[in-house]
Amino acid sequence: QVQLVESGGGLVQPGGSLRLSCAASGFTFSIYAMSWYRQAPGKERELVATITRAGGSTHYADSVKGRFTISRDNAEKTVYLQMNSLKPEDTAVYYCTRRGGDYWGLGTQVTVSS
Repeated sequence: QVQLVESGGGLVQPGGSLRLSCAASGFTFSIYAMSWYRQAPGKERELVATITRAGGSTHYADSVKGRFTISRDNAEKTVYLQMNSLKPEDTAVYYCTRRGGDYWGLGTQVTVSS
């Protein structure tokens, strides 16, 4: 069955960095665009970044542009989110999903606080 498993979250100080990973299984990873979303307490889930099937094109929310980088390794069936210059407002549960949003992982918590 389709599975998406996020990892790499944690507590980090403002200005710090984290690298999230999302390991996929149960489907042909290389034919799907992949996305990262996040949901902060009391807020709606929002799109953070998207990467096309071969990784040739990416899209970012304005709030993370220039700080976050999405990438993928189709051989490893994994999508990554490198997060630099983290801010307290980046605190959220981060989720990955494939195009269509029909399957989601359980998420990984990112907390940015001093």
